[in-house]
Amino acid sequence: MTANINRRALLRGGAGLAFSSALLAACGDDTAKETSGGAKSLGVLNYQLSWVKNVEFAGAYIADTKGYYTDAGFSSVNLMSGGPNVSQDAVVASGKALIGISSPDITAAAILKGADLVVIGAQYQKNPFAIVSLAGTPIRTPQDLIGRKIGVQATNEPVWNAFLKANDLDPSKITKVPAQFDPSPLVSKEVDGWFSFFTNEPNLLKVKGVETETMLLNDHGYPMVSEVYVVKRSSLTADRDKLKAVLTGDIRGWTDSLADPKLGANLAATRYGKDLGLDEAEQALESAAQNTVVQTDDTKANGLFTITDEKIEETLRTLALGGVVITRDQLFDLSLIKELYAGSPTLKAAS
Repeated sequence: MTANINRRALLRGGAGLAFSSALLAACGDDTAKETSGGAKSLGVLNYQLSWVKNVEFAGAYIADTKGYYTDAGFSSVNLMSGGPNVSQDAVVASGKALIGISSPDITAAAILKGADLVVIGAQYQKNPFAIVSLAGTPIRTPQDLIGRKIGVQATNEPVWNAFLKANDLDPSKITKVPAQFDPSPLVSKEVDGWFSFFTNEPNLLKVKGVETETMLLNDHGYPMVSEVYVVKRSSLTADRDKLKAVLTGDIRGWTDSLADPKLGANLAATRYGKDLGLDEAEQALESAAQNTVVQTDDTKANGLFTITDEKIEETLRTLALGGVVITRDQLFDLSLIKELYAGSPTLKAAS
């Protein structure tokens, strides 16, 4: 990802239901149609991504390229790019996309405002936010933050504040430095730590020869699933077969990405995100990093995108730290992913 293309601004700023009219006008019809052979087709899949087309969506690129979505019954797929001016939850809630990728805090906020949305699975089993520091002066624990200067972007302050609360840290003992998304101040030692996704800035710096230490918030009092699948709750009944088909394609695509992280990196840099000027080598590092939170012991046992009861409860507690109080049944419905694996056990074996 290039330094000026950072999705974390979206994660903290996209909880509302504002629409991008230009994007919505470009969306196609996803109604089922008859194929030339008379068999039912699921029609066009409109799939809303949570950010620009970098390697973060490797599994979808692979599924599209290898025909996994069409194998599952769709006539074609429209991978809809996100960005700072796109509210992915609003696009799904409007019916312009069947499914979207989002974050529990954004979706929970939308639901509490009346959106007909629900989470049906999670690509990331861990919260990807992290504190990045230089390897020579590492920050490894929350207590190491005391007395340090930490660069925090304005849009990420809610997560930062909730993290401090979770670890009972006094904000007055840490110097929060207003920051943008270019980590140059960390390299020049203007700050001691940098608020980041663990997949992003550490790898951007690595390809420039800068070694870093990464402290994942998830491992220090702020656990939460992320990159969640969001759909209209009504779609669980009206479009259940379509949703199963999407997840089937994604399971196959992400399984391939887990086997070869360079595959999605190449597709991001040379095809799907070609206009973004992505560095393929850096994208491969990001791909390998995100694979560590896509596949875990839990997903090996239960299947990709499943969420254990423990992780659901952790996520709800973490959301509450930030003032977002929501119940399990309001936010999650995992009946479809469980049903999918029960009916197609080979998918679980493959993942």
